[in-house]
Amino acid sequence: MYDILWNLHYFCETNHTKSILTDLFPNYTEEKQSIRKFFRSYVYPAMFNMVVMALYNIVDRIFIGQGAGALAICGLALTLPCVSLLSTVGTLTGVGAAARISTSISLGNRSLACCILGNATVLNILLSTILIVYSLYHLDFILDIFGGSGQTIPYARKYMSILIPASLLTNLNFTYCHAIRASGFSRKSMTIVFAGVIANIILDPIFIFGFHMGVRGAALATILSQALSCIWVLCFLFGKKTVLKLKKNNMRIKKEIILPCLALGLSVFIMQASESVISVCFNSSLLKYGGDIAVGAMTILTSVMQFAMLPLQGLGQGAQPIISYNYGAGNRGRVKKAFILLLKCSMFYAILFWAIVMLFPQMFVGMFTSDAALAEFTQGALRIYMAVVCLFGIQMACQITFGALGNAKSSILVAVMRKFILLIPLIYIMPMVLSGDKTMAVYMAEPVADVLAITFTGVLFFFQFRKVMTEMKQREKR
Repeated sequence: MYDILWNLHYFCETNHTKSILTDLFPNYTEEKQSIRKFFRSYVYPAMFNMVVMALYNIVDRIFIGQGAGALAICGLALTLPCVSLLSTVGTLTGVGAAARISTSISLGNRSLACCILGNATVLNILLSTILIVYSLYHLDFILDIFGGSGQTIPYARKYMSILIPASLLTNLNFTYCHAIRASGFSRKSMTIVFAGVIANIILDPIFIFGFHMGVRGAALATILSQALSCIWVLCFLFGKKTVLKLKKNNMRIKKEIILPCLALGLSVFIMQASESVISVCFNSSLLKYGGDIAVGAMTILTSVMQFAMLPLQGLGQGAQPIISYNYGAGNRGRVKKAFILLLKCSMFYAILFWAIVMLFPQMFVGMFTSDAALAEFTQGALRIYMAVVCLFGIQMACQITFGALGNAKSSILVAVMRKFILLIPLIYIMPMVLSGDKTMAVYMAEPVADVLAITFTGVLFFFQFRKVMTEMKQREKR
């Protein structure tokens, strides 16, 4: 739903609001469609889509952990920030391009939408190629600063030497799937992504266990599954069913087309890139206090955290256009109802997931490793690292609603507050202020930062939302 969210406020402030509502949400009628029906039709599928996207990375970690051993999963921890950085190109071009494609199609300018897609494709290829060449040439240096050791770097090198060139396919898939959703084929986009995940699930055990290729097999399985998705999406874009076409004459970059796309995708790009910075900070600190086993445990912790965060992000991305449209239409009651329902759904999922993790940590850890020492260590770390996940529903619901109400500054502020202002310093501060187990102190930086960030977000949202409701009430009286 990123394709919609960046232009929602603009949409809602024009006379095209109702026609755009009809185009993007064909079943929309304000009188007949309740907020709950909207959630069932659009929000829950968006949530499912995010879960499917997460499986791409998680599947590799599960099979590597089970088939290649503890050191392999430790080595994989080094690759996570690198993979995240490489995929930021797809985020930068995909999110921004999809936003402008959505606008162009809604306003009837299909030729412009095709031109945007062509420009995004060329820029994607150029930026991806630069990152690929640099990463391959400086791979050992990169893995070293990401927290590698003499035992884990060889595993990471085997994995990344194959996966880095394939990042071009990943970024193209990301951009094209966003564009397809923006053109009104959200189910097709989800089907393509899901097919790639299924292929990865099938190929991973074949290459890892059947051909005994270890981490190389996992990387090869990912490449082939991404190639399958890329072929499918290209066939669709060159086919007759979509108005969005890849054409040679649109492949020449025009600054008036590509620069607005970059501006729209920049904030999401920064947020994704920041995850790599945080991973580096965690890995370096954990290697210092806990060694390779602590770094390996972090791979499992971040994977389990994805199960918590991505469905919440999907809920938010699906709800954001609903809130934005009603905000633009001046429907104060429906804005409030949509936010409350989003908050309830988010809190329900967060609390449920937190309870399962706290009660059955071994279930999640066992998915990623059969090594007894690593499993025992990770179970204790998991309970600490995810101690306040039950409150994440508040953070995500408020952060998403900030953007839906046109307050992008507050949305970015709360994200920056949690990650940069609080979490990164606490990674280094916690081991110094807490006596005893320094490694667990590093993991504790996450829940401490989350409590402070959620408190800040909740207080800020209370005053901002009340102000918005008052302003909408005043407009109703005019």
